[in-house]
Amino acid sequence: MAALIGVITLQIISRVLFSAVGWTEEVARFLLVWITFLGATLAFQRGRHIAVTFAVDALPGRLRQVARIAATLIVLAFMVALVVIGYRYMQVQSFQKSASMRLSMTYVYAVIPLSAALMGWYALVDLLELWVDGEQLEEPKP
Repeated sequence: MAALIGVITLQIISRVLFSAVGWTEEVARFLLVWITFLGATLAFQRGRHIAVTFAVDALPGRLRQVARIAATLIVLAFMVALVVIGYRYMQVQSFQKSASMRLSMTYVYAVIPLSAALMGWYALVDLLELWVDGEQLEEPKP
Protein backbone atom coordinates (compact mmCIF):
# COMPACT_ATOMS: atom_id res chain seq x y z
CA MET A 1 0.00 0.00 0.00
CA ALA A 2 2.90 2.33 0.79
CA ALA A 3 4.41 1.62 -2.63
CA LEU A 4 1.07 2.38 -4.31
CA ILE A 5 0.78 5.68 -2.45
CA GLY A 6 4.37 6.54 -3.37
CA VAL A 7 3.88 5.75 -7.06
CA ILE A 8 0.63 7.71 -7.29
CA THR A 9 2.21 10.65 -5.47
CA LEU A 10 5.12 10.59 -7.94
CA GLN A 11 2.63 10.50 -10.80
CA ILE A 12 0.74 13.54 -9.49
CA ILE A 13 3.89 15.54 -8.76
CA SER A 14 5.43 14.69 -12.12
CA ARG A 15 2.27 15.72 -13.99
CA VAL A 16 2.02 19.02 -12.16
CA LEU A 17 5.69 20.01 -12.16
CA PHE A 18 7.17 18.20 -15.16
CA SER A 19 6.00 15.88 -17.86
CA ALA A 20 4.27 12.73 -16.63
CA VAL A 21 6.43 9.75 -15.73
CA GLY A 22 5.05 7.08 -18.04
CA TRP A 23 5.53 3.95 -15.98
CA THR A 24 3.75 5.16 -12.83
CA GLU A 25 0.24 4.44 -14.12
CA GLU A 26 1.21 0.89 -15.06
CA VAL A 27 2.93 0.20 -11.74
CA ALA A 28 -0.06 1.61 -9.84
CA ARG A 29 -2.40 -0.70 -11.77
CA PHE A 30 -0.25 -3.76 -11.08
CA LEU A 31 0.13 -2.88 -7.40
CA LEU A 32 -3.63 -2.46 -7.10
CA VAL A 33 -4.16 -5.95 -8.55
CA TRP A 34 -1.67 -7.43 -6.06
CA ILE A 35 -3.20 -5.53 -3.13
CA THR A 36 -6.67 -6.75 -4.09
CA PHE A 37 -5.69 -10.42 -4.20
CA LEU A 38 -3.52 -10.27 -1.08
CA GLY A 39 -6.25 -8.33 0.73
CA ALA A 40 -8.75 -11.03 -0.23
CA THR A 41 -6.34 -13.59 1.20
CA LEU A 42 -6.08 -11.68 4.47
CA ALA A 43 -9.87 -11.33 4.63
CA PHE A 44 -10.22 -15.07 4.02
CA GLN A 45 -7.79 -15.87 6.82
CA ARG A 46 -9.72 -13.68 9.24
CA GLY A 47 -13.13 -14.98 8.15
CA ARG A 48 -14.20 -11.58 6.82
CA HIS A 49 -15.63 -12.60 3.44
CA ILE A 50 -19.37 -12.41 2.97
CA ALA A 51 -21.09 -15.48 4.38
CA VAL A 52 -24.72 -16.35 4.84
CA THR A 53 -24.72 -18.55 7.93
CA PHE A 54 -28.27 -18.44 9.24
CA ALA A 55 -29.19 -21.82 7.74
CA VAL A 56 -26.06 -23.53 9.07
CA ASP A 57 -26.40 -21.86 12.45
CA ALA A 58 -29.96 -23.20 12.74
CA LEU A 59 -28.78 -26.81 12.37
CA PRO A 60 -28.21 -29.04 15.40
CA GLY A 61 -24.60 -29.43 16.59
CA ARG A 62 -23.37 -32.48 14.65
CA LEU A 63 -25.17 -31.50 11.45
CA ARG A 64 -23.78 -27.96 11.75
CA GLN A 65 -20.26 -29.38 11.97
CA VAL A 66 -20.84 -31.61 8.91
CA ALA A 67 -22.19 -28.64 6.93
CA ARG A 68 -19.18 -26.51 7.83
CA ILE A 69 -16.79 -29.31 6.91
CA ALA A 70 -18.58 -29.76 3.56
CA ALA A 71 -18.43 -26.01 2.87
CA THR A 72 -14.73 -25.91 3.74
CA LEU A 73 -14.06 -28.89 1.45
CA ILE A 74 -15.81 -27.08 -1.40
CA VAL A 75 -13.73 -23.95 -0.76
CA LEU A 76 -10.55 -26.03 -0.64
CA ALA A 77 -11.41 -27.72 -3.95
CA PHE A 78 -12.11 -24.32 -5.52
CA MET A 79 -8.77 -22.97 -4.31
CA VAL A 80 -6.89 -25.97 -5.69
CA ALA A 81 -8.63 -25.46 -9.04
CA LEU A 82 -7.78 -21.75 -8.92
CA VAL A 83 -4.11 -22.54 -8.26
CA VAL A 84 -4.01 -24.83 -11.31
CA ILE A 85 -5.95 -22.47 -13.57
CA GLY A 86 -4.03 -19.42 -12.33
CA TYR A 87 -0.71 -21.14 -12.95
CA ARG A 88 -1.78 -22.12 -16.48
CA TYR A 89 -2.96 -18.59 -17.18
CA MET A 90 0.31 -17.22 -15.85
CA GLN A 91 2.20 -19.53 -18.23
CA VAL A 92 0.04 -18.56 -21.21
CA GLN A 93 0.68 -14.87 -20.56
CA SER A 94 4.43 -15.32 -20.00
CA PHE A 95 5.29 -14.14 -23.51
CA GLN A 96 3.41 -10.86 -23.05
CA LYS A 97 5.26 -7.77 -21.83
CA SER A 98 3.77 -4.72 -20.15
CA ALA A 99 3.51 -1.62 -22.30
CA SER A 100 5.68 0.87 -20.42
CA MET A 101 8.15 -1.15 -18.39
CA ARG A 102 8.42 -4.22 -20.64
CA LEU A 103 7.89 -6.37 -17.53
CA SER A 104 6.85 -9.96 -18.10
CA MET A 105 3.18 -10.30 -17.29
CA THR A 106 4.04 -13.53 -15.50
CA TYR A 107 4.90 -11.43 -12.45
CA VAL A 108 1.57 -9.63 -12.57
CA TYR A 109 -0.50 -12.81 -12.92
CA ALA A 110 1.58 -14.74 -10.36
CA VAL A 111 -0.62 -13.31 -7.63
CA ILE A 112 -3.54 -15.51 -8.74
CA PRO A 113 -2.01 -18.92 -7.91
CA LEU A 114 -0.11 -17.44 -4.97
CA SER A 115 -3.18 -16.03 -3.25
CA ALA A 116 -5.24 -19.12 -4.09
CA ALA A 117 -2.55 -21.33 -2.57
CA LEU A 118 -2.51 -19.23 0.60
CA MET A 119 -6.31 -19.31 0.85
CA GLY A 120 -6.21 -23.05 0.21
CA TRP A 121 -3.73 -23.42 3.07
CA TYR A 122 -6.01 -21.44 5.38
CA ALA A 123 -8.98 -23.56 4.28
CA LEU A 124 -6.98 -26.71 5.03
CA VAL A 125 -6.13 -25.39 8.49
CA ASP A 126 -9.82 -24.58 9.06
CA LEU A 127 -10.78 -28.05 7.86
CA LEU A 128 -8.33 -29.73 10.23
CA GLU A 129 -9.56 -27.60 13.12
CA LEU A 130 -13.17 -28.53 12.36
CA TRP A 131 -12.24 -32.18 11.98
CA VAL A 132 -10.06 -32.49 15.08
CA ASP A 133 -11.58 -30.00 17.49
CA GLY A 134 -15.10 -30.03 16.11
CA GLU A 135 -17.22 -27.41 17.67
CA GLN A 136 -19.16 -27.22 20.84
CA LEU A 137 -22.00 -29.65 20.31
CA GLU A 138 -24.04 -28.56 23.28
CA GLU A 139 -25.00 -25.06 24.17
CA PRO A 140 -23.16 -23.82 27.27
CA LYS A 141 -25.22 -23.83 30.41
CA PRO A 142 -25.51 -20.49 32.24
